[in-house]
Amino acid sequence: MQNRKLRIGIVVGEVSGDTLGAKLIRSFREQGIDAKFEGIGGPQMIAEGFNSFYPMDILSVMGIVEVLKDIRKLFAVRDGLIDAWVNHPVDVFIGIDAPDFNLRVSKAIKQKHLPIKTIQYVSPSVWAWRQGRVHGIKATIDLVLCLFPFEKAFYQQWDVPAAFVGHPLASQLPLVNPLNEAKLELGLDPAKKYIALLPGSRRSEIEKLGPIALDAAKIISQKHPEYSFLIPAINDARKTQIEALLTTYPERLKNKVYIMENTSTESKIGRQVMNASDIIALASGTATLEAMLLHRPMVTFYKLNWLTYRIVKLLVKIKYYSLPNIIAGKKVITELIQKDATATKLAHEIELLMDIEASQIQVMQHITMHKKLLSGNSEDPVQAILNILEPKDL
Repeated sequence: MQNRKLRIGIVVGEVSGDTLGAKLIRSFREQGIDAKFEGIGGPQMIAEGFNSFYPMDILSVMGIVEVLKDIRKLFAVRDGLIDAWVNHPVDVFIGIDAPDFNLRVSKAIKQKHLPIKTIQYVSPSVWAWRQGRVHGIKATIDLVLCLFPFEKAFYQQWDVPAAFVGHPLASQLPLVNPLNEAKLELGLDPAKKYIALLPGSRRSEIEKLGPIALDAAKIISQKHPEYSFLIPAINDARKTQIEALLTTYPERLKNKVYIMENTSTESKIGRQVMNASDIIALASGTATLEAMLLHRPMVTFYKLNWLTYRIVKLLVKIKYYSLPNIIAGKKVITELIQKDATATKLAHEIELLMDIEASQIQVMQHITMHKKLLSGNSEDPVQAILNILEPKDL
C-alpha cells in the first residue's frame, strides 16, 4: 500500500524521450500510483502535469565536438538539477535516453550521497561502442530499463541490474498498417506518391543534413516528377529553418515540397509523415526504428563533424549504425554514413526503393522484426521502478 506521494525526477532531451516519459507518467497514473514528476521534459510530458525546470531543447546537442561548445551550459543545467534535489530529494531519478547528460546527473547524485535511486531508461549503446562505460553505469545506476532483449543480456554479463521492458512502439503500432489510410489521415491524396525527408529534429541536424535531403529531392524531382516530398517540422523554429533553407531552391522543387507542421502536443508529425509516405529517407537514429515498425521502405543517412566521426570510428564495436540492421544482425536498410551521405547516393538509393519488389522485400523484413520485438518476455517499467524502491519510500 502506498503511504505518500512519490516524487520522481525525469530528464529527457528529445522528442522520442518525451514520448516515453509521457507514456511512463500515464502508466503510473493508470496503476493508481500517486506521484509528482519534475525535471526536464517536453510538451507531451508537460501536458501530463510534468514540472519542467528547463526547456527540453537545452539538451538537444549531438556529437562529441558539438557538445564541447555548450559544455558550460550543460554543466550549469546539471548543477541546477542537483541543487534542487539536495534541498528536496526525489525518490528516484529516471534519465530517459540522453545518456551523456543523464549518466552525469546520476553520478553527481551518488557522489553527493543523496537518498535517490537512479535509473537509466533506454540503455546507452555500450554494446556498440565505448564499452568501458559499463563500469561507470554499474557504479552509478541502480537499474537499466532496456528496450531490446539483447541489451539485458549484455548487462547480465557485467552483473548490472537490468530489466527488458520492451519498446512501447512495438505494441503501440499495428502489424497491419495500410498506406492509403495513413495518407488520408494526413489529408493527402492516396493516388499520389510521396517521399518523406527527415533530416532530423535538431537545428544542427537540419543545417548539416537538410541540404543533402533537398539536393536529393531536386535530382529525383527531375527524373520522377510524379513524386512529391514531405518534411515534418516539430515546432515553429524548425519550420522557419526549413522554410529558409527551401528558399535557396528552384520554384519547381518548392512546389513539390510540403512542410508538415506539428498540430498536437504528442509531437507525432514525424511518425504521421513517415506513415503516409511511399518511401522514407531519414537521418540515422531512433526514428529508423519507428519507420521499421511502420513497415515503410527506407534509407538512412548521417554526417557528423569530421573530428567527431574520427573519434567514433575508433570506438565503435559493431558493423551497423541503424537499429533495424542491429536488431536483424544484417543489412536490411542502406546506411549512407559520412562520405557516403551525398545527395547523389541518397537519390540513387531512393530510386532503388521505387521498385515494388525491392521495397516489399524490405517491408517483409520489417514485419518479421516487429513480430520479434513483440514476442519477448518484457516487464512493466512502472513495476520495475517500484521494485527498486525501499518499502519506506512507498
